[in-house]
Amino acid sequence: MRIKQCWNSQRSGKAALGFAVLAVFGFTAQAQAQSSTLSIDSGAVTYADHVAEIITENCVVCHREGGIGPMQLTNFEQIRPWAPLISMRVASREMPPYAYDQHIGIQELQGDWRLTDEEIATITNWVAQGAPEGDWGDRSHPVADLPNPDEWNFAAQFGEPTMVLDSAPIDVPAAGNDMWHRPYVQTGLTQDRCIKAIQVKPAGNAKAVVHHANSDLEVMNADGGYDDYGQLTEYAMGKWGEIMPDGVCRVLPANSRVRWDIHLFPGGVGATAPGTVIEDNVVEIGIWLHPEGYAEQARFKQDLKLYRLDHGELVIPPHGTAMTQGFHSFDHPVRIDSFQPHGHLRMRAASLEIYYPATGRTEQISQISNWSATWHHSHLFEENVAPLVPTGGVLVIKQWYDNTANNPNNPDPDFWVVAGSRTADEMTHAWIAVTHLDDEGYQEILAQREEAKQRSVASE
Repeated sequence: MRIKQCWNSQRSGKAALGFAVLAVFGFTAQAQAQSSTLSIDSGAVTYADHVAEIITENCVVCHREGGIGPMQLTNFEQIRPWAPLISMRVASREMPPYAYDQHIGIQELQGDWRLTDEEIATITNWVAQGAPEGDWGDRSHPVADLPNPDEWNFAAQFGEPTMVLDSAPIDVPAAGNDMWHRPYVQTGLTQDRCIKAIQVKPAGNAKAVVHHANSDLEVMNADGGYDDYGQLTEYAMGKWGEIMPDGVCRVLPANSRVRWDIHLFPGGVGATAPGTVIEDNVVEIGIWLHPEGYAEQARFKQDLKLYRLDHGELVIPPHGTAMTQGFHSFDHPVRIDSFQPHGHLRMRAASLEIYYPATGRTEQISQISNWSATWHHSHLFEENVAPLVPTGGVLVIKQWYDNTANNPNNPDPDFWVVAGSRTADEMTHAWIAVTHLDDEGYQEILAQREEAKQRSVASE
């Protein structure tokens, strides 16, 4: 059983979130093209024998009574009327809602919600055969072991957070213009600590009205004032959280406070928007800390930063498109631990590449071709494949924007769209977690990976 949780709940291993709210909308030609490329053995496929477990483990988490999905999918009677639409959505990989292209760049990700090719083929062939229920025999319908939707995502893995930092409560009206809330909260730490994992969690219905919630750190200086220290973490709608790789330290400094920057959209975004007043809205940061003394064991530091895409003016004409790109290099070797593109309602795609000046080669790392602002995913690379960038290597980040009627997320293609902080504006940057290496560490990691590769070849 690998049941996963919508929005802010436990997911581990090969996570796959259930069909979300967009499942009721139209069908694309892409679905037809992709479904024809998937196949399994041509034998009979039934709900009882093949499909029930897939849907129970991957879909019921959202599609249940009180869930964010627009229909319930907890038994055959509920699922059968939706079978053709389910087939279309999984074939096009629009559901589960994890936009990360197959077969392009690094595919080994932590918290990967995607169905396998075999699972997709099972569903599409079942529907093509008329979606039969099959014979249950002595078996009963599988029951989803659903976690509490208010539980911390990493609670099963790490226990409860070491500390929880709440923003000041604020009422969000049912309608109106974008709001920004910027309270401060003290961490209470008296010594530097290393972060193991971190999650930002809007409380209750606030999930649909919190567009993003960034948090910066400030450290008390000798005069009793505060100086900027750096980013703590970033949250945007649908984000799971962050896990730091072993052996590195993202520092939570002593005598520090968090400066919140919370962007709120009255009424909410997406089909689950409550459209009502949200009283005493609070956003929480759950932080899991390594034991005291871990900083002395950690050889390298990690940070999360905003990397801008400033090459290409972000002005999107009515019924038009645009592209931006950014280039970033380092004066020391680094490892890229995660990649999270950011935009608003007109953004449609993003990519990450690495250019190696010494060879003139460009390597594709990640491609997201069906991006949506309602699901901001931080793609966490598995540690043994996280891209290594030598000194002088260049990160090449690209994002594409679609202000036409073909973009299902576009509220109005007649508007000029420019860069800005409002939901109706656009943004062009990516959040990237970087471990900063030295030359010796870089060579050691390369050697370890080559050794692991040789062992794998020898065992075949």
